[in-house]
Amino acid sequence: MVAPLARLVIAAPSSGSGKTTVATGLMAAFAAAGLAVSPHKVGPDYIDPGYHALATGRPGRNLDAYLCGTELIAPLFAHGAAGCDLAVVEGVMGMYDGASGQGELASTAQVAKLLRAPVVLVVDASSQSRSVAALVHGFASWDPEVRIGGVILNKVGSARHEELLREALDASGVPVLGALRRARQVRTPSRHLGLVPVAERRAEAVEAVAALAEQVREGCDLDAVLALARSAPELGAAAWEPGVALAEGSFPHPAPSRHWGSAPDPGPQTPDRLERRPVVAVASGAAFTFSYAEHSELLAAAGADVVPFDPLRDEALPDGTRGLVIGGGFPEVYAPELSGNEPLRKAVAELALSGAPVAAECAGLLYLSRSLDGQPMCGVLDAEARMSERLTLGYREAVAVSMSSLAAVGTRLRGHEFHRTVIEPGAGAAPAWGMHLPERRVEGFVQQGVHASYLHTHWAAEPGMAKRFVERCAG
Repeated sequence: MVAPLARLVIAAPSSGSGKTTVATGLMAAFAAAGLAVSPHKVGPDYIDPGYHALATGRPGRNLDAYLCGTELIAPLFAHGAAGCDLAVVEGVMGMYDGASGQGELASTAQVAKLLRAPVVLVVDASSQSRSVAALVHGFASWDPEVRIGGVILNKVGSARHEELLREALDASGVPVLGALRRARQVRTPSRHLGLVPVAERRAEAVEAVAALAEQVREGCDLDAVLALARSAPELGAAAWEPGVALAEGSFPHPAPSRHWGSAPDPGPQTPDRLERRPVVAVASGAAFTFSYAEHSELLAAAGADVVPFDPLRDEALPDGTRGLVIGGGFPEVYAPELSGNEPLRKAVAELALSGAPVAAECAGLLYLSRSLDGQPMCGVLDAEARMSERLTLGYREAVAVSMSSLAAVGTRLRGHEFHRTVIEPGAGAAPAWGMHLPERRVEGFVQQGVHASYLHTHWAAEPGMAKRFVERCAG
């Protein structure tokens, strides 16, 4: 009989408590001990999974119940963790914080329940002693379906401080699995959208992850943590498979609003098996680090040869490129370098002008504009982009309002915005999306084969987007 997959969720009472420190350190420590560790992150965050991937040698994967629906959380988790000895899931925000106004939806607590996984609560103990017991008791008793199996104390000031904390928690019934000292905090630099991605500081990131692993080994009872993970029951969910998802389509979604365009078209009528595999170029490198692993998997399952390229270094698109995917990232940090790669900018513009499918999200939108902070970009879109003082952040409900290489009119899905830039105008003559939250508006650009928008989407929730895109590349 095969034992259930060992798994645990790393949660905290609030942001800034040390979830990333503990989760990444545990991943790296267990991986160094010879375990195959599957890394996961609750929510839409792209940056933490990069550190998780560095710690484990496996793709960091997101579990977002808002973007993908609760039905997909366990299957996507099982897909990512296939063949592993242990799965570690880093939570988001405070444990019970979810999508604004949506109750527990997309919270760490909800994901833990969907995965039937025990929770390790990371507590910032820097300004408390006996009160920690009341805090832990409150979190452990708030939702009886959430099983908090242990506590890791972070930012502990001294041996005496640790002793007081442990004494206070003795009566809570929640065991202390570790204590990390305040003086040993590992520096992970941040900027306007969070941590600096691994791709921008590879050598330093390797050192930081190794230091986190050592910190966790010294301060935590790894045997007790692993025993807790192994106490998880059978998951009872079949693993998500991209090929099956493409064949079955997405989960049902509401009918399109009569106020946003017409009914969806049936899409291109092509055989299930493409006669040739079109090359789909996917932007990567330090400027374009935001992507979900499932996107490339769906493109490949739909019949594409997925070829990465780096717009900072490569002066040409991959040979035979028939379609282009440019995800999120930090083009604003690399605007001079991107602008200086004129041969590639021209190649991208020529591909778009030919009518080839181009899917651009956030950073990709900026790269396709005429300019970014005064630096010439690809000039595909008649729009100018610039940095802004205002952070735009939050989940969105959207419906496709223009027929495109990604979506038929009326296609409804949920997405996420996360940027500190603006583009003017914010929408073209044929917008990409009609938004319902937080206010009613149109956004993005559809022209010829180009679909460009600030909205980040997870194609596992709407696998037909990948299929539609590849079919147009082959058409």
